[in-house]
Amino acid sequence: MGRTTKARAGQTRTFCEGESPNHQKLVTVRGVLRRGLALLLAALLVTGLTSALAGCGANTAATSQKNTASKKVYQIGVIQPIEHPSLDTIYTGFKEGLKEQGYADKVKLDFQNAQGDQSTMNTISQRFIADKKDLVLAIATPAAQAVAAQTKDIPVVGAAITSFTAAKLAQSNDHPGGNVTGVSDMAPVDAQVALITDLVPRAKTVGFLYNSGEANSVEQVSLIKKAVEAKGLATTELTVTNSNDIQQVTQALVQKCDVIYVPTDNTVASAMPTVSQVANSAKIPIIVGADSLVTDGGLATAGVNYTELGKKAAAMAVSILKGAKPADMPIEVMTKEYQIDINKKEADLFGITIPDKYKDAKML
Repeated sequence: MGRTTKARAGQTRTFCEGESPNHQKLVTVRGVLRRGLALLLAALLVTGLTSALAGCGANTAATSQKNTASKKVYQIGVIQPIEHPSLDTIYTGFKEGLKEQGYADKVKLDFQNAQGDQSTMNTISQRFIADKKDLVLAIATPAAQAVAAQTKDIPVVGAAITSFTAAKLAQSNDHPGGNVTGVSDMAPVDAQVALITDLVPRAKTVGFLYNSGEANSVEQVSLIKKAVEAKGLATTELTVTNSNDIQQVTQALVQKCDVIYVPTDNTVASAMPTVSQVANSAKIPIIVGADSLVTDGGLATAGVNYTELGKKAAAMAVSILKGAKPADMPIEVMTKEYQIDINKKEADLFGITIPDKYKDAKML
């Protein structure tokens, strides 16, 4: 028959006859160990489960953040100073470039045209900054200058800017150094001068027509003038301040020259049909800086492809949205990618025979 003894408060332990006290203690210790081991395993199980759930939650959060980033729609402001074909073509090329880069559905474009008004350009720039745009595409020098004057933080991609340094938009082409980078539409000087001497060999004086308030035009005229004078030709120039001056100034210029040169000037481009009409009446051909100006009555150009320029601007914009810094992105210059465009109707009007060297030119 066994005997009963107290194990601890509220519990009893029954021992068999013949059990030694040491054996009894050993049994008790084993029981305690088994209970302790069970509690330890339970604690480990709870800890492991909690960690797993926490890890799952962290992974879910990371995945959610990744998905949110991939679904982000970037806000891009687009500012254009005036409406004319070359600038319009750049914007078209920019949209095509975004599509080619796979970003057509990842951006929202806010296009604004200042219609030639400087105060409107400033207002547009200020609104883009207030809206905290992720990036601004500034088409043409005046637009880029207006935005750059308002912000040093929002990235700006300039397009159709002849000289970023002359316009005080960049420290250098290789290292812009600020928040502005982009693509230049600098026309190839030698090719432009060759068109003058090849198509109008009788010319002795070249007249320049441009807006002296446009830094891009001043830069182009300076370069072309030096090259023309190096060929032994005389030069003269008349400038305008707005499109209202163009007809009267052109009428004065045709009395002083044998051929007119018009750079990629936004003001003159907006009234190119008027310039062409006046010059045609005076039998004075016009060499121009862009293909759109040939379409509007110029004789010929050696200029960049503005659709491709827009696509290059789009590629730069996407790089910036992915994290690249404008300060470290070299300005792209397309002088090696120019094309010759000749207005056959204008050539016939002036009795010009197109030299064989231009047999591959695009005839408009």
